[in-house]
Amino acid sequence: MLIFINNKNGVPIYDQIYSQIKAQIISGKLSEDAPLPSIRSLAKDLRISVITTKRAYEELEKDGFIYTAPGRGSFVAKKNTQLLREENLRQIEAHLDEVMKLAASCNLGKGDIISMIEMTEVEHKPPHSGYFS
Repeated sequence: MLIFINNKNGVPIYDQIYSQIKAQIISGKLSEDAPLPSIRSLAKDLRISVITTKRAYEELEKDGFIYTAPGRGSFVAKKNTQLLREENLRQIEAHLDEVMKLAASCNLGKGDIISMIEMTEVEHKPPHSGYFS
């Protein structure tokens, strides 16, 4: 498991850990029931506080991405398809917010954006995919 900490981007370190582990779980790089490094070992490897690492793990557990077995450690939770769907929807909404801001700065209307989506759909649609149909 690779985690990179950027001390210059203004994002709290626990949030960087949380986001990177979550992304690896969602992408499948970390599989179900895969063990995570202990809180102490990850803190030592990243040269950060144990408290910071503990907070990231607590947030991941609270959001259903990992579980902790007392005396055994933390592990990747079973993929909850509804949870993953909600996460993907949240990301799509965030991207759409950005699209709307960019469109407004260029005086593009809803029709222009829909046309762009339709053109992109043709370029990226795998055969028999069913999305946007």
